[in-house]
Amino acid sequence: MIELKTPKEIEAMKPAGRFVGGILRDLKEFTKVGTNLLEIDEFVHKRIVDRKGASSCYVDYAPDFGTGPFAHYICTSVNDAVLHGVPYDYNLKDGDLVSLDLAINVDGWVADSAISFCVGTQHPDDLCLIKCTEEALAAGIEAAQPGNRLGDVSCAVGDVAREYGYPINLEFGGHGVGHIMHGDPHVPNDGKAHHGYKLRPGLVIAIEPWFLKTTDEIYQDPKDGWTLKSEDGSRGAHSEHTIAITENGPVILTVRD
Repeated sequence: MIELKTPKEIEAMKPAGRFVGGILRDLKEFTKVGTNLLEIDEFVHKRIVDRKGASSCYVDYAPDFGTGPFAHYICTSVNDAVLHGVPYDYNLKDGDLVSLDLAINVDGWVADSAISFCVGTQHPDDLCLIKCTEEALAAGIEAAQPGNRLGDVSCAVGDVAREYGYPINLEFGGHGVGHIMHGDPHVPNDGKAHHGYKLRPGLVIAIEPWFLKTTDEIYQDPKDGWTLKSEDGSRGAHSEHTIAITENGPVILTVRD
């Protein structure tokens, strides 16, 4: 069921968005060559504990696309891992491509966002892939105008991926956000313009382009039952914002300023 928020409810969602965006901004500064993925997880855990009214959306989360409850506070996906990465005892190496995906509930409202970046040496191919996800995200947000269709958002995201020449996987994408992390509607990373659900003020969605360099095929890492990796070992990147559609257009809730 698709729920529309009132202007007052959208205002109430903004603290969660700023909190998530601020943590991701700080984590990008914190994360260096040698940083352990479990240190990143603990960084988030401490921020949540220190914030009154905040709780993790991930700890004990057990959807049908995972194996058992998730036991960490953030998703950390490295190199050929692109989604749902489980933090583990790994020290980041020079040139690693890191994707961090974070969802937190603050006072009953959820915000969800993701960033990708390189630590140490920045390889041009990785930077190009990251840039593609960021431009696709910006295009999707721009298309999220009241009166447009959900297919306009998906098509805008997919068009950017096609311009760069990256394959597109439609299995996982964006989603509705509100009192829960994953709600209706599903927001695929490609679609047909002028088709689908009509966008209305009050709709809050996460738009999350993610692409792999040379494949659209993924598999679930059997070691943790969660982490999604590329079938051919190629690297992936992921960008995401939670946005609200208003009478005046889309508003990014997970700002990182």
